[in-house]
Amino acid sequence: MRIAITGSTGLIGTALARSLRADGHEVVRLVRRRAQGPDEVEWDPKRQYVDAGALAGCEAVVHLAGAGVGDRRWTAAYKKEIRDSRVLGTAALAEALASLDVPPKVLVCGTAVGYYGDTGTRAVDESAPPGEGFLAGVCVEWEEAAAPAQEAGIRTVFARTGLVVAREGGAWGKLFPIFRAGLGGRMGNGRQYWSFIALHDHIAALRHLIDTPDLSGPVNLTAPDPVTNREATAAMSRVLHRPALFPVPAVALRVVLGDFAEDVLGSQRVLPRRLLDSGFRFAFPTVDEAIGAALKK
Repeated sequence: MRIAITGSTGLIGTALARSLRADGHEVVRLVRRRAQGPDEVEWDPKRQYVDAGALAGCEAVVHLAGAGVGDRRWTAAYKKEIRDSRVLGTAALAEALASLDVPPKVLVCGTAVGYYGDTGTRAVDESAPPGEGFLAGVCVEWEEAAAPAQEAGIRTVFARTGLVVAREGGAWGKLFPIFRAGLGGRMGNGRQYWSFIALHDHIAALRHLIDTPDLSGPVNLTAPDPVTNREATAAMSRVLHRPALFPVPAVALRVVLGDFAEDVLGSQRVLPRRLLDSGFRFAFPTVDEAIGAALKK
């Protein structure tokens, strides 16, 4: 199968491309420069340009590109970059795919559990409405931007992703060196829920979405049992055999992270109902197992 990936140099894109190639699939990467070979396609999400012709023959497209939510302090300018990188890029890609004489069978668009906003202790699945706040609004626009692909008859899946447990990158990756140094601790009061997923399971789930023809619309990519921040902290301490004695006060997070602090301190208890109902099985369903799997990479 010929499969195109945006965001192929990121944590998830790199792992997905490696997994697909290992099984003999042809991977085509969308790059923000002139293409340098048959395995690259030029695109520019800011200008909403995609070399659509170069995507001919792709049976699946996995869209993972977007400015990192936790990469920088949230200023007004960076919040605009987060929104534009997702909404404009998705719209450009969806329109390009819809223009093809033979479009791909499936578009898997990576979005986020931020769609649900702060759910407190309430567990939610894909039937829940969007929440409030900046990330929830971005997620709504992000998914709406894929409408041209859906209208062209392309099976479109929205992979609403939680916190990916990995050492190589992402928000959780930043925790490993802190906890290894014995400087880890809960954030805020620690009662907020974290919906996590092991990197291995995330890649397996993306491939499941590609290969399951009756799946479309939103699918939560989170482990079956979300944990509180306090529980995640305890698990990191347990698995890494390090103390977790240094809680981070909410006020300090607000100074360092800006508006993003409200999302770190917020609670999202998200369940993967549609993923489980479709027959997917997790290799690392608990937070201890997910952390342990990350350490073996």
